[in-house]
Amino acid sequence: MINLENLLLIDIETVPLCQGYAQLPPKLQQHWDKKASLIQYEEDNSVQAFSERAGVYAEFGKIICIGLGYFIHEENAWSLKTKVLAGDDEVAILKEFAAICRSFFKTPNKQFCGHNIREFDMPYICRRSLINGIQLPPVLLDLQNKRPWENPMLDTMQLWKFGEYKNFTSVDLLAAILQIDSPKDDIDGSDVAHVYWEDHDLARIATYCQKDIVTVAQILMRLNGLELIPAGKINFIPISRENLSA
Repeated sequence: MINLENLLLIDIETVPLCQGYAQLPPKLQQHWDKKASLIQYEEDNSVQAFSERAGVYAEFGKIICIGLGYFIHEENAWSLKTKVLAGDDEVAILKEFAAICRSFFKTPNKQFCGHNIREFDMPYICRRSLINGIQLPPVLLDLQNKRPWENPMLDTMQLWKFGEYKNFTSVDLLAAILQIDSPKDDIDGSDVAHVYWEDHDLARIATYCQKDIVTVAQILMRLNGLELIPAGKINFIPISRENLSA
């Protein structure tokens, strides 16, 4: 069985680097046009493609929110604490995240945990950190050369694959079939860019990210044959509104 207390749950929310294609520096516009053609957008639609797809690529997007969570076992019961790092200042978010990693991973056998974090969240964080000149914490150095048993990432999507390569299961679908409340009761990932750039509602995005952390935690409970964590045992560290955009 997985030692839940060794896990740092993680989920990120990303958006295009700027509000629209026109705000991109000319050199990046050229590179985006090439990228858009590779992802099967016609050249004259690369402007639309930027708004819809750029946020998923670290070269053309940025992180506006990192959700975190960890398990606590006491009095024969599990509880969960969650926290969100969110704001317009990506550098500040990444620096705080790096500091948390240095503290959490001081002891051995700790792992990150999330849904599809091997393919998306962790590579994105590493790339955006390097782009912003931020030193990676030791746990994220040289990931590509680590042996499988040294890999500091536990991915719920990989757990659900059971060795299958072609299957992709969203966190929302996995929650549904495991009878867990969906985090998509307000917005989903496709709405984040609009809510950020058009509505300027970071608090709404941060709340959505926090719900994703809880959902992944509950999925882990199910996959380990454990009872779901009751609502009264889930502690949401308050989102600091003064650090968010109005």
